Amino acid sequence: MGAGIRAGARLAMSRGQQTFKQRDVTKALKATVNAGIAIERVEIDKNGKIVIVTGRPEDAANREKSGENEWDGVLQ
Repeated sequence: MGAGIRAGARLAMSRGQQTFKQRDVTKALKATVNAGIAIERVEIDKNGKIVIVTGRPEDAANREKSGENEWDGVLQ
């Protein structure tokens, strides 16, 4: 066995590279709320890109229930 590794010992797994910090998300959300903009959801991709989707969550839920698509009017 390798140096420093005992039989039956548990090895710590790395979490991997952190691509964003909680404070980054918090700052972005606070700025959006302070600007008076409603937040529907937040998306964070694997590269750490933070996307704040604006709008009211209940609007999205109503669109989903009605089967309405936000692009229906555009594509007609």
